[in-house]
Amino acid sequence: MQPTEKAILTCALTGVLTDPRQHPVPVTPAEMAASAREAYDAGASIMHVHLRRQEPGQGHLPSWDPEVAAAIVDAIRAACPGVIINLTTGVIGADISGPAACIRSVRPEIAACNAGTLNYLKLREDGRWAWPPMVFDNPVEKVQAFLDVMRETGTRPEFECFDVGIVRSAGMYRRAGMTDHLDYNFVMGVASGMPADANLLKLLLRWIEPGSPWQATLIGRAEIWPLHQRVAELGGMLRTGLEDTFYLPDGSRAAGNGALIEALANCARRTGRHVASPVEARAALGLAVA
Repeated sequence: MQPTEKAILTCALTGVLTDPRQHPVPVTPAEMAASAREAYDAGASIMHVHLRRQEPGQGHLPSWDPEVAAAIVDAIRAACPGVIINLTTGVIGADISGPAACIRSVRPEIAACNAGTLNYLKLREDGRWAWPPMVFDNPVEKVQAFLDVMRETGTRPEFECFDVGIVRSAGMYRRAGMTDHLDYNFVMGVASGMPADANLLKLLLRWIEPGSPWQATLIGRAEIWPLHQRVAELGGMLRTGLEDTFYLPDGSRAAGNGALIEALANCARRTGRHVASPVEARAALGLAVA
């Protein structure tokens, strides 16, 4: 994408394990729909959707219940005409039956496809692990299994890339015939993955397949906003939301997704790019009209 083209904005509505008792993340279908509408009104055409348990006191835990997926996605689609759904798929281990069932249930236009394995680590200030060291395992056979399900449902994969080698691997998937489409998401800011660094971002664009859509998921606090601005300047799609950050450019805490998307839209406008409507985003990405 060229910087003069319209900017497509994605809102990552809620995260994997963020506790709604501590942070303003939506959980129920009604909450997800209301938060999505705030983001939609601020300029988001795509909603990246994580699913949470709906039982009382369980909203901090993920759900792979296809009925929960349908209730949440149906509510978002009703609240946001023409919106593009991007469904999460990330699971530990080889069993992908849960996310596969959810993809088949809601048939999202896009779904995340984690494109490689990462040691998922974080240290506290005192040198203790923030959580037990874990491996986010995404071997080629697991990637292929997800791609098979997405091909079945007409869902476009968005390749989540946590490190430089994973970016390069995505190109191999296409050359190996695993996918006929590449859409890159550079995940930057995970402590054991790629840092949120503008110099690295520019270099990454040398290693993607020419003409491919791309964006950056930037995880952190107020320090990520200059990099969002750089993404806008370089012509990428733009993404933020309560999954990725709780902080606005001035360092204050965001009350919800609408304020974060408004700040993201301002990044685009400062470069002279207009914010794409859902219709324009669908046309730019080659997706069917809603």
